[in-house]
Amino acid sequence: MNASLHTVAIGGLSRSALKSKLRDRGIQLNDFANQLVQHPVFNNVQAPIVKHFAIRRLADLGLNDGASLSEVFSAAQRQQLSLCPVTAGPYLRLAYTNQPMSKHSVLNVGKAPNSSLTVASVALGDDEFPKGFYLRTVDDQQWLRGYRCTDEHLFSADDHFIFVAGS
Repeated sequence: MNASLHTVAIGGLSRSALKSKLRDRGIQLNDFANQLVQHPVFNNVQAPIVKHFAIRRLADLGLNDGASLSEVFSAAQRQQLSLCPVTAGPYLRLAYTNQPMSKHSVLNVGKAPNSSLTVASVALGDDEFPKGFYLRTVDDQQWLRGYRCTDEHLFSADDHFIFVAGS
């Protein structure tokens, strides 16, 4: 997978316009992604802000044995990578149209699906609320999915995360 993503404009759409755009593009959302999009953080429509995003495997961050979310975020910060705004997930899904197809259509409970991209962002709630988004393409279908985990969960060294590169 490429080490960089896109320059993407984040923001500018109301919740309903954003959901319509995702629907018009045929992008599927799981229940956790729908919960995230309903969060009040999506109420505040701001002018679009252009950000540069980078994809890194945990091993690229020096986390060869895998890591928890907090360890992933700390390692990224040491490499001058920042967390994405939570609202970036849907915009990244819309922008990243050439994501490699997942080799498996079945989800692996407790593991990030192969070829998925987890959007590194601050959690909006406790462990019962989805932590954030991930992007996945399976059976020619693009997905914006939400996920839950505790900080005890270890992501694999081969899992890919999306971060903001630069300021």
